[in-house]
Amino acid sequence: MINIQRFVCNMIQENTYVVSDETGEAVIIDCGAFYPSEQAAIKQYIEQNELRPVRLIATHGHVDHNLGNKFVYDNWGLKVEIHASEEETITKLPLQAASICGVVMEEDAFAPVGRYICGDDKITFGHHTFTVLETPGHTPGGVFFYCAEEKVAFSGDTLFRGSIGRTDFPGGSMFLLIQSLRMICQLPDDTTVYPGHGETTTIGREVASNPYLDR
Repeated sequence: MINIQRFVCNMIQENTYVVSDETGEAVIIDCGAFYPSEQAAIKQYIEQNELRPVRLIATHGHVDHNLGNKFVYDNWGLKVEIHASEEETITKLPLQAASICGVVMEEDAFAPVGRYICGDDKITFGHHTFTVLETPGHTPGGVFFYCAEEKVAFSGDTLFRGSIGRTDFPGGSMFLLIQSLRMICQLPDDTTVYPGHGETTTIGREVASNPYLDR
């Protein structure tokens, strides 16, 4: 069984997740912790629960999902793992910080990328594994992290409760996003989806009510 703790972070109200299991190993997903209070809350949760972060992964390269990468690196020595098609996006984080978040940040405010991943790669921690599902559209290398055993998926900004990610940022494509959503619709209806913003949902709920999803 896995434990999932959400932290709503930064000026964009992004969802950061700490996911762990009975071994105490944990993976941090989309660390957007920008303010000291957000970073302190994540660190306190990890320490109080005696967790050992072993992976830092990102669903895509937008700055609001990566503002806390240096915080994670400084505390646990982890570098972010992100899809290879996000290389151009994530190397422009200072520019994104100014244009998306309205803050000035230098290059050294961001930790380097640790590894570029691809579709069907496995992210392992403790007794659990996430499969990387490629879901381009919001960005060229957006992904879902999917755990079939636990029937959970982390969707980043590809799929929200009742909506989908925007495609007007550089590299966005509505055509590709719709193709990605058609693939995601094939996951079991009772898969719980943890999005990059907003509340959780399920595949079944979105297929039934989201106007952008169609099996």
